[in-house]
Amino acid sequence: MNDVIPAPRAVEGPMRCGVELDAETTLWAAPGTGATERWLRATLGAALGLPLPPGPQDARNAVRLLLDDTLEPEAYKLSVVVNWGIEIRGGSAAGVFWGAQTLRQLLGPDAFRRAPVRPGRTYGIAHQIIEDAPRFPWRGVMLDVSRHFMPKDGVLRHLDLMAAHKLNVFHFHLTDDQGWRVQIKRYPKLTEVGSWRARTKFGHRASPLWEEKPHGGFYTQDDIREIVAYAAERHISVVPEIDIPGHSQAAIAAYPQLGNTDVIDTTSLTVWDTWGISKNVLAPTDNTLRFYEGVFEELLELFPADAGPGTPFAPFSGFAPFSGFVHIGGDECAKDQWKQSPTAQARIRELGLADENELQAWFIRHFDNWLSARGRRLIGWDEILEGGLAAGAAVSSWRGYQGGITAARAGHDVVMCPEQQVYLDHRQAAGPDEPVPIGYVRTLEDVYRFEPVPPELTETEARHVLGTQANVWTEAMEDPARVDYQTFPRLAAFAEVAWSALPAPAERDFADFERRMAAHYGRLDALGVAYRPPTGPLPWQRRPGVLGRPIEGAPPNV
Repeated sequence: MNDVIPAPRAVEGPMRCGVELDAETTLWAAPGTGATERWLRATLGAALGLPLPPGPQDARNAVRLLLDDTLEPEAYKLSVVVNWGIEIRGGSAAGVFWGAQTLRQLLGPDAFRRAPVRPGRTYGIAHQIIEDAPRFPWRGVMLDVSRHFMPKDGVLRHLDLMAAHKLNVFHFHLTDDQGWRVQIKRYPKLTEVGSWRARTKFGHRASPLWEEKPHGGFYTQDDIREIVAYAAERHISVVPEIDIPGHSQAAIAAYPQLGNTDVIDTTSLTVWDTWGISKNVLAPTDNTLRFYEGVFEELLELFPADAGPGTPFAPFSGFAPFSGFVHIGGDECAKDQWKQSPTAQARIRELGLADENELQAWFIRHFDNWLSARGRRLIGWDEILEGGLAAGAAVSSWRGYQGGITAARAGHDVVMCPEQQVYLDHRQAAGPDEPVPIGYVRTLEDVYRFEPVPPELTETEARHVLGTQANVWTEAMEDPARVDYQTFPRLAAFAEVAWSALPAPAERDFADFERRMAAHYGRLDALGVAYRPPTGPLPWQRRPGVLGRPIEGAPPNV
């Protein structure tokens, strides 16, 4: 039986006979498939000890890669035919790559290691034909590196794990109150001051525990270029997030003039060491706008639109990626200081605005226009709907479905990521051993039954749902092992929701998914993923005595 995750659309077979990969197996790659050719040799070849040398297209024991414009852009057809070899056809270079990910799964857990554990072994694949294509074009994961920094090597590993699950949008949450993580050369204090904090709250913000040591880190501009290029080789678009106008205390600590200096002494602020919503937000001044225009000018150079494989920033072949998007946050902007600020109130009167919500909308629209003029698209959390939706902006619907419904009905594109369903910092079980329990219980089955498209939308409105995204917020994830624990195995279920053409949630065959997961755990083991076992956390995965914020009952469907 087939145990591929995410589940493919159609499988013919498998049969007992098949194809064996060994030292004589050759690799033929048509023009436009070079990224997959390189990946197969560097990753699959290294894992199995197979050189996969170039060979003729008609070699009997060959792996063949080619493009097929009769297929959908990210679709693929993987044919394993006895006495003929293996062929992967893709509607684009990305489709070929996703087909290679399926081939890797068919070869078993050994294919997920970095070096051969059984040198000289041949690896057989049963005769079969798999035809597959994704349901959604946007299949995303957001990683918060602001609350707890993820070193560059961890980010590259995260991209590999995304690629293994056919996820193609990496939402890179780079700034927040607790840390600024990207080097901006014209504003060096953003990383000199803003990238580290003196100590860190351990657990929920109500916890009495502190980690009394500095925490920090940032990515140099060359680190970012490397991350973007590495993602592009794996057909993953990177969408950077720079938070404005809220969640900005780290930036204000570095450059106090950015804050509301007529309300508080911003020179006394430091990078925030606890969690929650800071009331220290950006001042709505021309100087602040110019400062962040400078930030975004450098950012656009680091995250070029249409970054694709092969050449550093060439377009993808045959489909439009999401690398032109820039996320500006726009969420949880406390208005307390604006209400007290003569400068903010004067700006409201000057612009003829009704209130502070409209002032925030003005702030967002400024950068929507600024980015649009440079060929980019703004995307923000659903608070950008407050005070009027920015023209041309897309929405990350996080507070539930309603923001996405409102935006789609107004003709705006939407990425569905409701916190009640796909925030992976939420706890995975109700038991007392669950580490730092945050939010609702969201089991593997709960995530598997998540439906991104609300039934309230008409067929036309639903076309504005670009796809879906799981969000990994790291307040309570102090190291990469904790990120693994919260993310896996639920990300495998999410990937199937985003990729596969599943029936309605209640009709989904979770028992079959669990059967396939039994094989997938072996792959995760080979990759070294510290996932949550089905039987519960291992002793070293627990955090006894560390206060969380569990919410009882089923999450609201809002």
